[in-house]
Amino acid sequence: MPRLVWLGRFRPLLLISLFYLFLSLLLRLILWKFFGTHAEISLMDIPAVLATGLVNDAVVLIFLNLPASIYLTLLPDRFVKRGWHHICFGLLLFISLFSLLYLAGVEFFFFKEFDARFNLVAVDYLIYPHEVFVNIWESYPVGRIILFDAVVAGLVLSWLWTKVTPAFQISTRFRQRLLVLTCHLLLLGPALLVSTDSLDFSTNRVSKELTHNGISSLFRSFRTNHLDYNAYYRTLDKPKAFQLVRSELNGDGVFISKDQENLARKHATRPNGLGRLNVVVIVEESFSASFSRTLGGSKDLTPNFDRLSKEGMLFTRAYASGTRTVRGLEAISTSFPPIPSEAILKRPGNEHIANWGQIMQDNGYHTSFLYGGYGTFDNMNYFFSNNGFAISDRTDITDPEFTNIWGVSDGDLFRHAQSYYDNIFYKKQPFFSIIMTTSNHSPYSFPKSLPGIPSEGGGRKAGVRYADYALGQFLKQARHHPWFERTLFVIVADHCARVYGRAEIPVATYHIPLMFYAPGKVPAAHVDRPIGQVDIAPTILGMLGLSYTAPFYGQDVLKDNHEPEKHPLFLNHNHDVAMLVGDHLAVLGLQKSAHLYRYDRDLKTMTQLSDNPQMFDRAAAIYQTAFDLFSQHRYQ
Repeated sequence: MPRLVWLGRFRPLLLISLFYLFLSLLLRLILWKFFGTHAEISLMDIPAVLATGLVNDAVVLIFLNLPASIYLTLLPDRFVKRGWHHICFGLLLFISLFSLLYLAGVEFFFFKEFDARFNLVAVDYLIYPHEVFVNIWESYPVGRIILFDAVVAGLVLSWLWTKVTPAFQISTRFRQRLLVLTCHLLLLGPALLVSTDSLDFSTNRVSKELTHNGISSLFRSFRTNHLDYNAYYRTLDKPKAFQLVRSELNGDGVFISKDQENLARKHATRPNGLGRLNVVVIVEESFSASFSRTLGGSKDLTPNFDRLSKEGMLFTRAYASGTRTVRGLEAISTSFPPIPSEAILKRPGNEHIANWGQIMQDNGYHTSFLYGGYGTFDNMNYFFSNNGFAISDRTDITDPEFTNIWGVSDGDLFRHAQSYYDNIFYKKQPFFSIIMTTSNHSPYSFPKSLPGIPSEGGGRKAGVRYADYALGQFLKQARHHPWFERTLFVIVADHCARVYGRAEIPVATYHIPLMFYAPGKVPAAHVDRPIGQVDIAPTILGMLGLSYTAPFYGQDVLKDNHEPEKHPLFLNHNHDVAMLVGDHLAVLGLQKSAHLYRYDRDLKTMTQLSDNPQMFDRAAAIYQTAFDLFSQHRYQ
């Protein structure tokens, strides 16, 4: 070429690409400084992280730059040199620079919350923009961040502009421009072969997240939001899979059919059970076990829960199914394992499936789901109303003392619940109810004049303290209602406050509080045996002694023949699913991968072990059969 094309109209594209690569490198270093060191990523690991990240960023640039490359190729010289084009292109450059800077900030705060690049949680947030964007506005200094990004983008543009306008004055022949576009198009082929995780080189989850690109991670999450388990994960022959699951569940009830694909089991009435007590399941938002001193926490954040635990049955080894509210509600209400990658609350075909509420209805109960926000969020109202629950949400709560974007305060919700239960009690009908709280969630704002709890700006600690305060007040006030003496309360978290750590499934951050509370009826005890959220319904039903038939994957962990160290717990994180049995964790991932780890509960560490096909098959059988039963509308 008589003149290098890069000195012509394509120079702005090269410059903004270099800016993006520099910004991405800087972001990785910042993420490593703030979060990577806690995940045991040493300074020696950084060169490999940055080099791999550079490749991932370059791949993303091939796609991001394609529209501009086509535009700069096809636009004739006479238009490129016009003043109006300079103005339009300058505006486009400013928007691009601002967007890249703003996106970097969003990635930082997302990583701070989830120890990960954009994942399925980000997809969920984009599906419900009103709640999420208002929450972000109330939780972070968005205005100041926007102003800062605009100023920096303006400064960068002023520097770039001295190089952009002369570049547009250089004439380039169409064949020269076409050569550049052809080279760009040829790069698309190899780029399509490189996915977000193709270049992963470490077993450290956070290290892998640092190498990933946030934009490609987000698009990958959109693409894999509803995965076909059988296409992407480890599988077995279908008969063997169901045979293994039936063996797993054998002893927890009696199978009603010899059909291997029918997991429904009959549980007979237990004469020594507690009988038809009311059951209220209080699902506490983001209530980690680490907040409770009784469960090993270092700070006195939950004095009410800790006091109540001396009167109730506290499970010291309870674990959440996942990291999202819908995962907790899924496990608690349907005793269903967390199939990848979306909870069944949000999947098509979730109507009229086997669930705890239906069983209680069959035993004469009124069933309800109470939520302080608008239940359209996360499809909660649709799911529960189409599975036999009466719905009561923010629209039914009049004159609340306090509201924010997520709904009314926990205190308002609990007062509404008391009134709701009074009405059912006077109809002389037992009730089963799930209450979903919201206050322990950013922006962590609460009613004023509460002891030691700032109404704004107190952060996570204030959120935990207020949630605990509201819980204590609810149970204190409930004692004055006639239904209290006939009610069993289940207090459980939907998930922990945040997931962090180097492991694919950081088990320590799934440890949640779980307590059965019915003074005088449920003995005070600390139960040191593993229990998952899927096990809550079978365990409570066994405690009550009610007769029922269901295909639940959970089991009654208090039954006489239960073997705690053989009991499986089911966990999910992003695209990975896992089964924890004793101290062995089998993790199943995309591309039919499988890894085995030993989890040290005391040290909270994970050590990779050699493969164990039997353990992998056991885990795969659970998730494969669950996916098949749900997708074929046979989990009934």
